[in-house]
Amino acid sequence: MAAEHSTAVALTTPSALEVVATREFVAARELVFRAYPHPALVPLWGSPPRHTTVVEKMDVRVGGGWRYVIKDRASGVEIMAFSGEYREIVPPGRIVRTENFEPVGPGHECIDTVVFEEIEGGRTRMTETMVFKAKEDRDMMLQSGMESGFNESLQLLDQLLDELKTA
Repeated sequence: MAAEHSTAVALTTPSALEVVATREFVAARELVFRAYPHPALVPLWGSPPRHTTVVEKMDVRVGGGWRYVIKDRASGVEIMAFSGEYREIVPPGRIVRTENFEPVGPGHECIDTVVFEEIEGGRTRMTETMVFKAKEDRDMMLQSGMESGFNESLQLLDQLLDELKTA
């Protein structure tokens, strides 16, 4: 990806229960929205390059379930898994889903709202707001390497968007 395309993820914690991640892409909102919840595309960008993402389930509709397994690329060993249910899908601007970080166990899900906003210059701003049930859950996610993982994954999404624009 060309350097002029990239922006780092900006993480903020506006409350004791929230994490907000913001990033811009040089791509149309419709393209970013299409790539974000696409079962064949998520494995291409859904985890840092040292890992692989296996989409076990991705029923992109209200009430549909999803599950991703993150594995170590070299060994194939499962590192973690995430799962949940889609609550709202409004193309091309919004996806709301529950998200369970499975290593922590049941009862710790957050509500994950992703908004895709068209901004000037053919760019899209993605804002992802995660609302946790407890401050401890939020803090655990922040301490898990969330920021570096987000940055690495979304750099891959940026590269994929560049390829999709020319396809």
